[in-house]
Amino acid sequence: MSDTTAPVAERTPILRTSLIAAALTGIIAIIVLAFSWPAVTAEPKDVAIAVVGPEQAATAIADQLEENSDGVYDITVIDDRTAAVDGIEERDYFGAIILGEQPELLTASANGTINQVITQLEEPLQTALTAQAQANAEAAGVDTPEISLTVTDVAPLSEDDPNGSLLSSAFFPMLFGGILGGVLITTLIKGTSRRILAVGVYAIVGGVVLASILQLWFGSIQGDYLVNVGAFSLAVAAIAAPIVGLVALLGQSGTFVGLATMMLFANPISGSALPAQFLPGAWGQVGQWFPPGASATLVRELSYFPNADMAFPWLVLAGWVAGGLILTLIGRAVRRPKTQPEAETAPAQEQLVSA
Repeated sequence: MSDTTAPVAERTPILRTSLIAAALTGIIAIIVLAFSWPAVTAEPKDVAIAVVGPEQAATAIADQLEENSDGVYDITVIDDRTAAVDGIEERDYFGAIILGEQPELLTASANGTINQVITQLEEPLQTALTAQAQANAEAAGVDTPEISLTVTDVAPLSEDDPNGSLLSSAFFPMLFGGILGGVLITTLIKGTSRRILAVGVYAIVGGVVLASILQLWFGSIQGDYLVNVGAFSLAVAAIAAPIVGLVALLGQSGTFVGLATMMLFANPISGSALPAQFLPGAWGQVGQWFPPGASATLVRELSYFPNADMAFPWLVLAGWVAGGLILTLIGRAVRRPKTQPEAETAPAQEQLVSA
């Protein structure tokens, strides 16, 4: 009678199981820190604004703001209001103060959170202008004129998205969609050329879907529809392609490397939730070299700042796509198994040597 008892599977010791489970909670801590760190350390700095007006008055305002703001504002005195508007539309400045008989504060709500740093100037400016007018009137022995500061939104948000919440909420699906696409492509599709094709198809269709929902349906983005499709497609490809490339080069561990790079490192410093000027040190600028930061900047500028120079984010995204494809090809070359003829001749060569 044969023994049909099935072998007992080896079990992980209870102590080791408990230690592994406890250690894995460190992943939760890392995720919490990655997503909370920008908000905890957020502090605006070097927010570029322009001041227009008589040289003496403009210089005095600029000096006063820089002295009292502790580095929050980066002030530039320029010639006229037109130059200030052009600078805001090109994103050289985030706002402007216009001095003179009709004082004005120029803002741009399409800049998102950073616009709050500009709008908070309204009350102190109104107080300072009133005090200055009163002092001038007393010196001249005349009645104090009424000074009213006008606030003008040079780059307003869409009427369908007045708070910018829909625009801000679009950046995470773009990031998550790129990551998910890269992971599923490497899991479900075999063959280097087929994976590259899948990345292209996924990015194009994803770009059409994102642009159609956000522009044609929700109305949270503006501008040329086809250009927006191209931007979204490139953004998705710039995230998916490197993950496919890392998996081709490193195996399944490449999935973790790609996920950690895009989600835990690049996303918190992308400036999508908080502007680059709110992040400590140079992290805001570093974040613009990665797909989450470059894509968030590109989508915002295409919608609301078409006069801005957008060459950098386009090049960054294209570079990540190219890098992902190069890694995929290198991975195929490095990890390619021996060809059938080589596999067949190896035993024969061994027999000749032994003989």
